[in-house]
Amino acid sequence: MAIFIVPQLADNFAYLIVDDASKEAAVVDCAEADKVVAAANQHGVRLVSVLTTHWHPDHSGGNEAIAALVPGIRIFGARAEGGRIPALTDPVDDGGTVRVGKLEGRVIGIPAHTNGHVAYYFPALNAVFTGDTMFIGGCGRVFEGKAATMVESLRRLADLPPSTAVYCGHEYTEKNLRFALTLEPNNQALKAKHDAVVKARAAGKWTVPSTIAEEKQTNPFLRTDSSELRASLKRIDPSIGDDPIAIFAKARELKDRY
Repeated sequence: MAIFIVPQLADNFAYLIVDDASKEAAVVDCAEADKVVAAANQHGVRLVSVLTTHWHPDHSGGNEAIAALVPGIRIFGARAEGGRIPALTDPVDDGGTVRVGKLEGRVIGIPAHTNGHVAYYFPALNAVFTGDTMFIGGCGRVFEGKAATMVESLRRLADLPPSTAVYCGHEYTEKNLRFALTLEPNNQALKAKHDAVVKARAAGKWTVPSTIAEEKQTNPFLRTDSSELRASLKRIDPSIGDDPIAIFAKARELKDRY
């Protein structure tokens, strides 16, 4: 069993998920089909499916091309995206399953960034692929849902086992953690992670994966109960109360302008 990062576009990630026994592979979020096919060839695996997290073109824009390059490949994506996922062959729903060889993944509905956004959780890999809902140190913009919807989606991810590796859709980590430090400058775990990320990026390294446990310690959008974060937000906007959804919404509003 293996996971390989396949950089896409300017700052996107696709991921090859490989079942060692069968050498079958799925790709999560194909934006550039040629790079995905080249990576599969490099690792000596057979592409059998695409697991699309959401309809945005930087995550699904390579679906038609990869369908042309790999005859018979299956394209999975959420039925709730309303037909917006290109070349879709296998609609999936929250709670459904996908298979890559003997690996089984669970579909987790995590709407708000888009109405049908899903994550793919593979217990045998101890990994979840979160697209643009949970980033390392951040979360996606709330484009098609409401703040409460995103809070619930993030909770569903945060409820996964703490050691679960988080593979997200973009290399946004350094900026996300800089923003997080404006709200929790005394969070020692956050400061340590920020420093490590700065060094990693300076060395040309990616920052994925994180873990659910690390995100609970450092991701401001999972930390609406933090007294320091709340105090920082109330200094900015004294009118906000203690409602965690209002706290989340204010943090997201600030991040949108950061």
